[in-house]
Amino acid sequence: ISEEILDIKRCDLNIKSNNSSHHTELYGEERLIVRRGQPFVIVLRLNSDSKDFKLGPLPRKQSGTKFTFSLSDHTVDTEWSASAISNSPRNTVSVSISSSPNSPIGVYSLTVDQEGQKTSLGQFTLLFNAWCPGDAVYMRSEPERQEYVLAQHGQIYRGTCKRITGTPWNFGQFEQGILDICLKILDENPKFVSDADKDCSARRNPIYVSRVLSAMINSNDDRGVLTGEWVNFVGGVHPGLWIGSGDILRKWAKSGPVKYGQCWVFAAVACTVSRSLGIPCRVVTNFGSAHDGNANLVIENLYNEDGERIDSGDSIWNFHVWVDSWMTRPDLGSEYDGWQTSDPTPQETSDGVCCCGPASLRSIKEGELTKKYDAPFIFAEVNADVVDLVRQSNGEFVKFSGSTNSVGRFISTKAVGSDKRDDITHQYKYPEGSKEERKVYERAKHNNKLQQQGEVPGLHLKIKLSDNMMVGSDFEVYAVLTNNLMEARTCNLMFFAKAVSYNGRLGESCGFTSDKVTVPAGEERRVSLRLKYDSYGSVINSDRLIQLSAIAINKQTIDYHKAEKTIVLDAPEIKIKVRMDGWMDGWMDGCMDGWMGRRKKLRNLFMSNLCVVVELPNRTSSKFFLNLVDTLILKVNIKKVRWCLCVSVNVCVCVLCVAVELSTIQPPKSFCYQVETLTQLISTWLVVSV
Repeated sequence: ISEEILDIKRCDLNIKSNNSSHHTELYGEERLIVRRGQPFVIVLRLNSDSKDFKLGPLPRKQSGTKFTFSLSDHTVDTEWSASAISNSPRNTVSVSISSSPNSPIGVYSLTVDQEGQKTSLGQFTLLFNAWCPGDAVYMRSEPERQEYVLAQHGQIYRGTCKRITGTPWNFGQFEQGILDICLKILDENPKFVSDADKDCSARRNPIYVSRVLSAMINSNDDRGVLTGEWVNFVGGVHPGLWIGSGDILRKWAKSGPVKYGQCWVFAAVACTVSRSLGIPCRVVTNFGSAHDGNANLVIENLYNEDGERIDSGDSIWNFHVWVDSWMTRPDLGSEYDGWQTSDPTPQETSDGVCCCGPASLRSIKEGELTKKYDAPFIFAEVNADVVDLVRQSNGEFVKFSGSTNSVGRFISTKAVGSDKRDDITHQYKYPEGSKEERKVYERAKHNNKLQQQGEVPGLHLKIKLSDNMMVGSDFEVYAVLTNNLMEARTCNLMFFAKAVSYNGRLGESCGFTSDKVTVPAGEERRVSLRLKYDSYGSVINSDRLIQLSAIAINKQTIDYHKAEKTIVLDAPEIKIKVRMDGWMDGWMDGCMDGWMGRRKKLRNLFMSNLCVVVELPNRTSSKFFLNLVDTLILKVNIKKVRWCLCVSVNVCVCVLCVAVELSTIQPPKSFCYQVETLTQLISTWLVVSV
C-alpha cells in the first residue's frame, strides 16, 4: 500500500457476499449484517494504517464500545483486526476485518483514519455468532443452528398433559425492520436509559441480554412489548388470535405496549428477538406448571369442609410456556453451559423487576438453587409437590391427599428439523422416584417430598371421562368411588365443574351435583355429572378448559378424598376447499333459508376464489349452532381479510367465504403455506369467537 494519503473514491461493503457467509442473507441486501468473531471483506482505495469502529451513543475505549487497530498482514480471530488481501485488483484494496467474539452486539460505524483525516466508510450491524467457537453462544451442531437461529416457523405446544396440541407460529426474525426493532428494545430498557455506556458495553454478554429481554418483553415495569391479560380483552387483541411475532413487534415500535399477551405469546416474541440478535433459542412448554407463591417448593391447595377452594397464593397452570437460550455460563462454571431458561411472562419480581432467568438447566436438574438467576422459582415450576389441605371447624388444616408427580410433565419443544414434538423432560429433571431424584431434593433442601406409596386400604376417588367431548355438545363425566375395605363405607360426595384458564385461574361454575354415597366392600359406585353446552358455553374461554373436582367427605371418621382433572374440549374440524369465482351463487340459491335479506350484501363478498367449509358433527347442540351463526355473521377485519358467514341449518354446515388477496397473507412463500396459515387463522378465530 502506498505511504501517501489517497482519496477513498468508494467503499464496497460486499453486502451480498458477506451476509451470505455470515448466515444473515435472510435479513436482505440493503445493509451489512455480520456475526462476531468471523472475518468479513470490504473493498476500498486508501492509504491508511488505522481503522476506527464505534458503537453506542458515546463510544469509549474504556467501556469496550470503541475499537482502533492498525492494518496488518493478517487478522486475529480473538480480537479486532484487519489485513489487506494481497491479490486485490489495481487501484483497490480488499480488506479483511475480523471482530472479537466478545464484542458488544449492535450497530457500528466504520471509519478510516489517515493521519487525522477521517473518512466514513459506512455502518454494519454485529450479531452473536453460533457458528464461531469463540462466541459464548456457539453451537456445534449445524442442524441445531439451523433450527434455533435461522428457523422462522415453529410449533408452540398448548393444552393439557393428556391432550397436547401444537400451534404453528411465525417467528419472522428476518422480516423487514424486525432487527431494528429488536435493537430498539435494548435501547428502551431502563438500564440503557440510566447508563447507556454501561448497558452497551454489557451487550457483549448473552446472559445480560437474555435477562434484559425477559424484562422488556412484558410491560409491567417499563414500556415493554406486551401487556398481559387473562380475563378482559376489551381494547386489544385476544392473545389466541396472534399467529406471529412480526405484527406485535411492529405495533410496539409504532405505539408502545401491545394489548394483549399470555405466556405462549410472551415466549414466542422473546424467541423471535433472541434469534434475530443471534442467540440460539427454543420455545418450551411445561405441562402441569407450578406457581409457588411462597417459595417453599410445595403447592398448597386449601379447601373448607364444603369442598370450596380457599385462595393460598399457589396455583398449577395447565401449561406454561417460556424460552431456553443457548450460551456459556462463565459466572457459574463450564458445567452449567448450555440451555438456560428465561421466562418473560410477568409472574414474580426478581431484583425488583418482573423478569426471570436465565437459569441453567443443569442447576435446575441438580437442585442447585443458589445459582443465578431465579433457579428456585423455575425449579418449583417443574418439581413442586402438591398437597391438599382441608380447614376444619377449629381452624386447623388437615392434609387429605397429595401428589409428587403432577407437576412438570411432558416438557415439550419442537424437534430439530421437523414439526414433531420433542419431549425434553429429562433435561429438566430426573425420573420421579429415582435415586438421582432423591439426591436432588436433598441438595435442594426439599424436605416436603411425599413418599411414593402403593394403594392403601380405604376409599379411593377418581374421575372418568366420556369420549368425544367437543365444544357445542352435551356429555357426561363421572366421579368413581372404589372401596377396597372389608366393610361398606358411606360419605358425602360433591362433584364440581368450573371453567378454568390455562394458568389455573378458575372461572364460573358450569356444573355441580352432590350425593350421599354408600360403597359396599370391594365394589365401586359412580356419580355422573352431565355438562350441557347451555351451561358451559357462556363461561369457557378460548382455552376450552373445564376443571373437574370431586371431594368425598366422611366427617365422622375425618376421612377426606379428592380427585381433580382438567379437560380440554375438542374444536370443530376445519377443512379448506378452493373454489372458482361464482361457485357461491349456486350454493346461495339453494341454501340461504331465511337469510335472503342479506343476500345482495353477502354476494359482493362471495366474489372470492377461496371459501372455507366448517362441518359440524350431528351431536352439535342447536344453541351452539345458533351462537356460531350470530357470532360469525358479522364481518371481522384481520389485516385485509374479510370474513362473513352463510348458513344452511338443514345440513348443519357453516360456510365461511373469505374475500382475501392471497398475497396479503404473510409470509407469501407459497400457496400451500398461505392456505395453511389461513386455516390456522380461521380455526383460532372460530374458537375464540364462540
